[in-house]
Amino acid sequence: MAGLGALGALLGLIAASASAGAAEMPASHPVATHSVNAALLAGLPRHQAQFTAHGRAQSCDGVRLADLLARLGLPAGPQLRGDALRLIVLAEGRDGYSVAFSAGELDPLLGNRPVMVADRCDGKALTGQDGPFRLVAPGEARAARSVRQLEPLHVIRLSPASAP
Repeated sequence: MAGLGALGALLGLIAASASAGAAEMPASHPVATHSVNAALLAGLPRHQAQFTAHGRAQSCDGVRLADLLARLGLPAGPQLRGDALRLIVLAEGRDGYSVAFSAGELDPLLGNRPVMVADRCDGKALTGQDGPFRLVAPGEARAARSVRQLEPLHVIRLSPASAP
C-alpha cells in the first residue's frame, strides 16, 4: 500500500481493525483512482454553492461530484442499488488531507448531497493554496469535508462485514 497516500492509510486502518478481531469491520477493495483536471470537468453542468471555511463565506462555481462520478462510469440513479451502495469516494488533497463520501449520499435520487468540485470561488479561478480544484460540501455545520488542492478521487468498494 506504499505510495497510495490517504487510500493506503484507509485500507491499512481497515485491515488492522479486521486483524485485531473487529469482525464487523468490512474489508475494502480499491476500484479506481482518477486525477481531477479541467478535461474531466469540461462539459458537465455548472453549479454554484455557498459555504463557510475558517470563518470566511465563499461562493464557488463548479460541477457536482455526482455528475463527475457518473461520467467516470459509476452507477447512478436507479442503477445505484445493492452492491453499488457500498461504493465510497475518498477525495484527497495535495497535502494528504482526505475525506470520504458514500455514493448513496451523493446521488440525486438518494442522499442528494450537493458536493461540488469547484474551480472558481468568489468569481476568481482557484490558485495557490486553494486550487486549482477544491471539493466543496455546502450545508455542513463545519467545512471539514471541503478539500483544498483536490487531486485524486479514489473509488473504494466495501465488502459486506460477513465476507472474508
